Amino acid sequence: MIFSIVIPTIGRASLGALLKSLDGCSGPRPQSIVIVDDRRERAAPLPRADGWTAQRTQVRRSGGRGPAAARNTGWRATTTDVEWVAFLDDDVLVNPDWLDELSADVHSALPGVAGSQAQLTVPLPSGRRATDWERGTAGLATAQWITADMAYRRRVLEEVGGFDERFARAFREDADIALRIVERGYQIDRGQRTTRHPVRPAPWNASLRQQRGNADDALMRRLHGPGWYQRADAEPGRRPTHLLTTAAAALTVASIVTGRRRSIPAGAAALWLALTGRFAWIRIAPGPRTPREIGAMLATTVAIPPAAAWHWLRGSWQHRGAEPWPLPLRAVLLDRDGTLVRDVPYNGDPALVEALPEAEKALRRLREAGLGLAVVSNQSGIARGVLRTEQVAAVNARVEQLLGPFATWQVCPHGDADGCHCRKPAPGLMQAAADALGLAVHQCAVIGDIGADIEAATAAGAQLAVLVPTPATRPEEVEAAELVCPDLGAAADVILARVTR
Repeated sequence: MIFSIVIPTIGRASLGALLKSLDGCSGPRPQSIVIVDDRRERAAPLPRADGWTAQRTQVRRSGGRGPAAARNTGWRATTTDVEWVAFLDDDVLVNPDWLDELSADVHSALPGVAGSQAQLTVPLPSGRRATDWERGTAGLATAQWITADMAYRRRVLEEVGGFDERFARAFREDADIALRIVERGYQIDRGQRTTRHPVRPAPWNASLRQQRGNADDALMRRLHGPGWYQRADAEPGRRPTHLLTTAAAALTVASIVTGRRRSIPAGAAALWLALTGRFAWIRIAPGPRTPREIGAMLATTVAIPPAAAWHWLRGSWQHRGAEPWPLPLRAVLLDRDGTLVRDVPYNGDPALVEALPEAEKALRRLREAGLGLAVVSNQSGIARGVLRTEQVAAVNARVEQLLGPFATWQVCPHGDADGCHCRKPAPGLMQAAADALGLAVHQCAVIGDIGADIEAATAAGAQLAVLVPTPATRPEEVEAAELVCPDLGAAADVILARVTR
C-alpha cells in the first residue's frame, strides 16, 4: 500500500511536536510527507524533525488561502501511484503505533470505502472544570468526518475535485467534501487508530471570532440544501435564537434612537434581556466560573448573536449563486516569454518578437472553446532601468498582432528585491488577472515555462498549472511540476479535456 501524509500548517510550534511524534512511529513509511505552508508571506522557517521524516518531507506553499486550499496543494503534490492520502492537522500528536494502525485501517477498507477517520482524544485539564473553549475543542472527539486525522483514497479526491477552496476557515470544509463523497455512493469508516488533539491556547474572544463560520453554513445550505445538518450529523447551533436576539436588540435600539418607546419595544427589550441572560448562564454554568472566565463569557455573550446574524446574512448574500465544486474552468492565464514567444532577455523591440510553434493554433483552439485568455508576465527590466513601460507595451501589442487579442495583460514591473505581491512566484498577477476577467482564480488554468509560474499558480489557487519546459527550465522544476507537457498544443489538450469532461 502506497500512501503519503499531508500536513497543512500556519507555522505553529506544534508542527515540530507532530513531526517528532511521527519520527517515533514504527510501521510502514509514507512515500512522502507534504507540509503545506499556508502563511501569506514567507516567514521564519518551519519546525522540522531530525529523524526519518526529514528525508521524506517536501514543503509546498499555498498562499494563505486556508486549510481547504492547503490540503489540495498537498495531495496534488503527491504522485499518482499513491493510493491513500492521510491528512493530519499541525496541532495533533500521533502515538507510536500510528503508522501500523493507519496501515491496518486502510488495508481493511472495502472497495466502496473512500475514507478512514481516526478516533480523536482531547485531553482536558484535571483538577478543575473545563473552560468554554476547552469544552468546544473536546467536541472534536465525537465529531463526524473532521480532517484532523482523515485518510482518503487519492482517486476519490480526484473524482470530487478535492476540497472546496471557498471554505477559507477550518470549518465545514471537511463536512462538505465528505458529503460530496457520500453522495457519490462511497462510505467513510471510523478506523481503529487514535490520535491526540491537545487544546491549544486561544484568546478570550475566540468564541466571537468563530461566528465567521456562519457564512460557511450559508454556503453549505446553498450547496447541500437545508437538510445538510442531519446528513452530516452536525450541530445546527443556536442561529435561530441568535437571529431572534439580534432582532429584539435592533428593535429596542431603534425605539430609543427615534424616541418611540411603546409597549412593543419594551417587550423587545425584555425578550433581549431574557434570551441574553439564558445564553450567558448556559455558557457560565459548566464552569470554571473564575472572574476571568465569567467576564469573557458575559462580554462575548452580548456580542455573539449580532455577529452570528451578520455573518449568516453576509454569507447568504455572498454565496447566493454558488455553483457546485469544482467550479467550471473559464479561462487560461499564460506566461509570455518562453511560453507564447521566444524568450529574448529584456526585450523592448517589437521586431524581435517571434511566436513559438503551436502557439497560434493552441490559442485559437482555446478561444473556440469559449475560454478567456490573459497574459501574466514578470518584467523586471523596468525596475532595472533597461526597459521602459512603453517598450513593454509595444512588445505586448506585437504579441497580439501575431497571436490575437487577450482579455487582459497583467505585468509586474518590480525586481526581486522589491518585495511586491505580484512578481511570480507570488500569486498577485494571477489574482489580478482573474479579477479582471470577473472570475475566481480556481476557474483559471495557468501555462508557464518555469517553476515560478507553477508556484504562483498554486499559491493563487488555479485549477490547473501546466509546465511547458524550455532549455531554461531547471530539472528540479520539471520534477516538482504535477503536469508537464512538451509544447503549448499538448498543454491546450490537457486544458480542453478538463473543460469537456
